[in-house]
Amino acid sequence: MSDAEVRKLSYGAKLGFGVGQFGEGVCRVVFGTYMLFFYNQVIGISATLTGIALAIALVFDAISDPVAGSISDRWKSKWGRRHPFITGSAIPLALSIIALFNPPGEMHELFYFGWLTLFAVAARLFLTLYHVPHMALGAEMAHEYSDRTRVYSYSELFGTIGSAGFAFLVLTYIFPSIEGASHGMLNEAGYPPFSMTAGATIIITILLCAWGTRKEIPYLPSWDVTEERLSLGRLWREVRTALGSRSYRMLLCGLLSAMLLLSYEGSLMVYIYVHFWELPTESMRWLGPAALIALPISAAMTPPLTRMFDKRTILLCFGSITIINMNLMIMLRLFTPFTPDNGDPMLLYMLLGVAFFSGLVGPALMITFNSMFADVADELELRTGGRQEGMIFSARSFSFKASGALATVIGGIALDLIAFPRAAEAGAVPAEIVFRLGVVAGPVTLVLGLLAMLFYLAYQLDRKRMAEIRDELAKRRAAQHTGGQRPD
Repeated sequence: MSDAEVRKLSYGAKLGFGVGQFGEGVCRVVFGTYMLFFYNQVIGISATLTGIALAIALVFDAISDPVAGSISDRWKSKWGRRHPFITGSAIPLALSIIALFNPPGEMHELFYFGWLTLFAVAARLFLTLYHVPHMALGAEMAHEYSDRTRVYSYSELFGTIGSAGFAFLVLTYIFPSIEGASHGMLNEAGYPPFSMTAGATIIITILLCAWGTRKEIPYLPSWDVTEERLSLGRLWREVRTALGSRSYRMLLCGLLSAMLLLSYEGSLMVYIYVHFWELPTESMRWLGPAALIALPISAAMTPPLTRMFDKRTILLCFGSITIINMNLMIMLRLFTPFTPDNGDPMLLYMLLGVAFFSGLVGPALMITFNSMFADVADELELRTGGRQEGMIFSARSFSFKASGALATVIGGIALDLIAFPRAAEAGAVPAEIVFRLGVVAGPVTLVLGLLAMLFYLAYQLDRKRMAEIRDELAKRRAAQHTGGQRPD
């Protein structure tokens, strides 16, 4: 058995890996919450046009994700396969995000479309060059079924802190309610410091990740790979190899479907808070901390749960609960008299309860997802004799970013279909349009989201199967280490 298999992963390495997810949490807020709202409600361009620009960026993502996975799988350097990409992506990613929220003023709508397209492509490219190697690094550092859950618990912990903490910071200090604007988030002057704060946070946390995990480089698994130039043929072969796993295919399909629906609702959520619930930023800012209160409980309970239950069971239960929880309040407002009026303090308390429950269930769900992708890497090694964490996590990365981009496209089209006004003043949108906003954000996603859970029923890598895979891999590696043949 190799050193990598028996060596215990240090607390410092887990912490360093997790810190890197803080910056990704900031990126989730930037892309998932603010992008569509900024260009549609602040700059005043068509929501559909904004969605098309992000769809173009999605096309480039479709290429860059497997390329990043394949290259980092085969990269050779004294800093290992993943660290050069993690470190090199930080500054270009931050600069691209800063550019996105600082376009020149008084330009034609088509200019803003081109500006958004250019820098959205750049930002997603550099995010790919960080995200894919980073997630693959987690699978390489931890080798045991439950220990992988602990490693990804750290990443989800910091990712959620990044999202919620950053949102609280900017809503408190950058987008407070001010005279001359009907809502703090409609204040255009706040977006330059918003983007600068996001960029600085991304650079610091990514570099801390690289520094905190550097001591693990000598212990990471290394594999002999053929010196084959990057080509479409090589990429297609590696993608087909990874997709040869039925469990991997079902996991990807379920992830893409669920995240598409959740991202779609997330892209509309700022509209819901501003125009549907009419919450000022002074109230909105507490939604993130409410989720953070639940986060330590979620991170602590997930590893024990994976020791008690199969990961598929946890995924099915928590996924269904998450989808119901996100839509419950909207459904109650649309079809029952059981929600307080806008402005009633009880409404905020109820929304804080929803946020708390999301913070309890959501991180546990994502921790389990990441751990299951790492298990697929072991199954792939048993089947092919090679490691392809980069390729495996590139598909995961693409699913996340594709769902986010497609959700923004669909959300933009939906806003235009319901005739939602551009640059709308808070409290001034007609009631029938606000009702339509609730309809497109709630009922449909609830039904389709629950149906997406059916994909996970076909996932086959349970605890028993993973134990068999690990035992077989241990025998194979022991035989290779001693120069002998693999035992039967």
